[in-house]
Amino acid sequence: MITRMETIQIAPSLLAADFARLGEEVAAAEAAGADLLHLDIMDGHFVPSITVGPLVVEAVRRVTALPLNVHLMITQPERYLANFAQAGADTLSVHVEACPDLYRTLCIIQELGVAPGVALNPATPVSSLQEVLPLVDFVLVMTVSPGFGGQPFIPSMIGKLRRLRALLSELGVRPAIGVDGGINVQTVPAVVAAGATTLIAGEAIFGASEGIGRAIARLRQAAAGAQKDSQPQIH
Repeated sequence: MITRMETIQIAPSLLAADFARLGEEVAAAEAAGADLLHLDIMDGHFVPSITVGPLVVEAVRRVTALPLNVHLMITQPERYLANFAQAGADTLSVHVEACPDLYRTLCIIQELGVAPGVALNPATPVSSLQEVLPLVDFVLVMTVSPGFGGQPFIPSMIGKLRRLRALLSELGVRPAIGVDGGINVQTVPAVVAAGATTLIAGEAIFGASEGIGRAIARLRQAAAGAQKDSQPQIH
């Protein structure tokens, strides 16, 4: 049976943007057809780096109508959920590894009127999500070790995406599947074929010599090609 092709969303990661020109970078990404914006929140504890907090999310919210996908790479994320919701997050993703009571944390996100998401580090198995997948709107598979931009893609994450897709099918739920880390025109075909629907890219967009618009167009073209190649052929 031929299934319909899912819409692939492109999510520029603001971690790679020029923060001295953040408003301009956001405007350029929106004008280029980005579907949403991804913001990485790091606290220096859960991951080594420190990035931004609710004030920057609030500043971005003021200058764009795009959905804000906020990824909390922090310890005790439940302490800050309300702050990020009030700042304008549309999706809040927390890490399995940071949440002793993941179910309750996801429920709190829902109660705040924000779409709940859950993220997995490379070594964390897909099976750790089984009991909470019916709650979530977004699953984020880290395809590099979290904490730094510009890392190379981990090839074994392709198998992980396939296992996630199979589990979602078994449970009969359809959250968006995001991939973050080393996403570019070379890696997009494999992750899309494996089931990814949201492509989070930083350096491949904001660091592209061809410009933000052309970079997003090339990622979308690569995704469309992968979808076409994976469709069953009618003979």
